[in-house]
Amino acid sequence: MSVLSQLQESLGALVDTSPASLDEARADRSGHAAAGLPVAVVHAESVEDVQQTMRIATATRTPVVIRGAGTGLAGAANAGAGEIVLSVRRMTAILEVRADDLLAVVEPGILNADLNAELGRHGLWWAPDPASRDISTVGGNIATGAGGLLCAKYGVVRDAVLGVDLVLADGRLLHLGHRSVKGVTGLDLTALVIGSEGTLGVVVGATLKLRRLVPGNTCTIAATFPGVRAAAAASAAVTAAGVQPAIMELMDAASLEAVHALLALPAPTPGAAQLTIQTDGPAARAEAEAIADILRAHDGSTVVSHDRAEGERLLAIRRSMHAAMASLGTSLIEDVAVPRSAMPAMFDEIARIEREYGLRIPTVAHAGDGNLHPNFLFDGPEVPSEVWAAADDLFRAAIRLGGTLTGEHGIGVLKRRWLAEELGDDQWHLQRQITAVFDPLGILNPGKVFDA
Repeated sequence: MSVLSQLQESLGALVDTSPASLDEARADRSGHAAAGLPVAVVHAESVEDVQQTMRIATATRTPVVIRGAGTGLAGAANAGAGEIVLSVRRMTAILEVRADDLLAVVEPGILNADLNAELGRHGLWWAPDPASRDISTVGGNIATGAGGLLCAKYGVVRDAVLGVDLVLADGRLLHLGHRSVKGVTGLDLTALVIGSEGTLGVVVGATLKLRRLVPGNTCTIAATFPGVRAAAAASAAVTAAGVQPAIMELMDAASLEAVHALLALPAPTPGAAQLTIQTDGPAARAEAEAIADILRAHDGSTVVSHDRAEGERLLAIRRSMHAAMASLGTSLIEDVAVPRSAMPAMFDEIARIEREYGLRIPTVAHAGDGNLHPNFLFDGPEVPSEVWAAADDLFRAAIRLGGTLTGEHGIGVLKRRWLAEELGDDQWHLQRQITAVFDPLGILNPGKVFDA
């Protein structure tokens, strides 16, 4: 009996072979699409559905690609010929909220925004705040080790997950982690799963570490600078001063122009870059004024707003970056991170690469944690060789400056060729050996992260 027949016999209507669903599962928001069509999309609605799918996959040696909302930017959840797509998007339940213990237990398919809307009723929130929060899932956040705008103050996904329920390749269910604030029993397998991009198992549940809603005011500072290096230097000065904003976002001239055009806003000053910074909590006003003084000392034309609605309007400009890039053509959205003090030098490297390769590379950055998103724009579906050459130069520059290939998007298929260079051969081989312990047949997301 074929793998498709076994899936249909066991899971019935949950097995989707419609051409539209199969084609959609080939791609994510990176612009990359896998070759060929997958066997089927299994729309799992329970842990048992996931386990049964994995048992069939193991018995038939069929590769499985785990998928949530498909909003990834590294090609990690794209399925091709001969593969099963295991979608957990329908698993959206909030199983438990404990305000006294500051935790929630959720299924992986729930959207970030939906989760926080419900948690807000309890005076709580889950801190990870990717720009895609309205359309990305908690499971996808965990799979990629996602970040976002609030990372500098409140941490990334790794800092906000206490435990995960993981279905292994053979269908066994593990309960990793703990519900207590502290817990150091054995190896930290929860941390290992976070950011593993579907190569170790299927996350079917998560115990999340929550925060109480932040009391006090929210203040927003918008500052424009003559150029992006000045803006980067100002952001590094804010960090060095010891002031802790909740959000500190940088947009260079090209990205600012594109977003203003998309949103029909007045054109910005040519060449100008912008920092948008937000402070929160009881000390928000004092911190905002201290930051404003630093920005003005670095030639920033600075305005401070205490109006929450105005702050959200300013942040909406930053959150519109992806849509703005899409309006300009095809984009390869990259994701390097460097030490925060190296931000000005990294922007110098981007300017050099633009000159040497004849490209314009609109770039935004989570300046509070040194995570940059350069966008390589081109026409057509395939990344031109000169763009890959420029990206190669950019990745090597980030590593030279003490940084990394990816701060939050993951490796997927788009960056796997550079992974060994950053890790070194010994660590690369060790990581391959670890994945083989979880997945001895190599059926979980094959070809992703590690380039064989």
